[in-house]
Amino acid sequence: MASSEDHQIGMAHAQQQHPLLSSSDTTHKSMPTYLRRSLGALFFGARTNVLLIFVPSTFLAILHNFPDGYVFVFSLLSLIPLAERLGFVTEQLAMCTNPTLGGLLNATFSNAPELIIVLVALRSGLVRIIQLSLLGSILGNLLLCLGSAFLVGGIYHKNLEFNRPAAQMNSGALMLAMSGLLFPNLLHATGTELHENVSQLGLSRFAAVLMLLAYFAYIYFQLVTHREFFEEGESGEDGAEDGGGGAGEQSELGAWGGIFWLFVVTTLISVLSDALVNSVEGTALEWNVPFSGICVVVLPLVNNVTEHTSAILFGMRDKLDVSLSIAVGSSIQLAMFLIPLAVIGGWIIGVPMDLNFHRFETLSLFITVLVTVLMLHEANANWLKGLMLVLMYLILAATFFNHKETFLGPEPGKAGGVGGWVCRL
Repeated sequence: MASSEDHQIGMAHAQQQHPLLSSSDTTHKSMPTYLRRSLGALFFGARTNVLLIFVPSTFLAILHNFPDGYVFVFSLLSLIPLAERLGFVTEQLAMCTNPTLGGLLNATFSNAPELIIVLVALRSGLVRIIQLSLLGSILGNLLLCLGSAFLVGGIYHKNLEFNRPAAQMNSGALMLAMSGLLFPNLLHATGTELHENVSQLGLSRFAAVLMLLAYFAYIYFQLVTHREFFEEGESGEDGAEDGGGGAGEQSELGAWGGIFWLFVVTTLISVLSDALVNSVEGTALEWNVPFSGICVVVLPLVNNVTEHTSAILFGMRDKLDVSLSIAVGSSIQLAMFLIPLAVIGGWIIGVPMDLNFHRFETLSLFITVLVTVLMLHEANANWLKGLMLVLMYLILAATFFNHKETFLGPEPGKAGGVGGWVCRL
């Protein structure tokens, strides 16, 4: 009896000394029990998992040289459950850490599917896919996602309120990100470059470095020095969203299991993203729709469907701070981290990725950020504000489906990377 108590005390002490050693790792009595529990949580824990059937369908479509439209649809649908499961694995891993590290994990992996698509497209030199898909994700988050949360939440609750200090900080971060994207375009559009095309590229790289520094400062501010600004008004029900997990919660995967499944899911997303990126232009030609419409509207909308659904559900529960962290926080990460990272990554590998998103795209983003900041100013929301944001998104989406885009990249259907390797088998 005493030895059993000593063992439990020793294991508790080990967990305090090593935060990655979760309680679930120490309580599983056998490997079959752990496998049954973890696989059940992974594959039967979400309704979207029925779409995992499209993962093998994508590989079959590539092997049998299906038209690009089939590869695009299959890979896009397969990314929906994988993106959701990636969020689940990240949350499980965050439960095995302290709240600060858990919040950093969630902040880092919240847009992991977009990051993988960026890396795949950057390797193939498809700069416009990067620019348009990230632009579409930001527009969708700020207008459709946030607007839907306001709209549905306002139907269930007459007045919605959220954390003013956090909203003001997020508004400032959005404006800074917008400035970094605006000035390279202004320099080019006004024809005042000192050296044509070279000056805007140099300015983009300089601005990208500063935006990355600003993003890391923002994360440090959010997770360390002023954490209370972003926790004000949130209940224990939202603790998992902050990355630390609620009191008494145990990770079903454990620390090392979480790391393993994080690697597996990330690898699958990488392979499918490669197939998706290399089928975009061929799909636009087959469907006779604008390339910009697919990249700005279809690709981000399907890829972020689980994220948007979560924001709407939290709006229904009058948990608008969580909805804002999903919609606005994700947009800040895209604008201040992923886009600058793509510029610096292109700089390293010799791809001229810049912050000049072209005039129409930059103006669309500028108006979107301005409207969002105005909507957040009073720290309250209602269904009418949500309706206006959603209608604005629909207008923008229709505009991009009528926007002519000249695609510059590899030949249609010419697969690269893993997709090309599978195709050549």
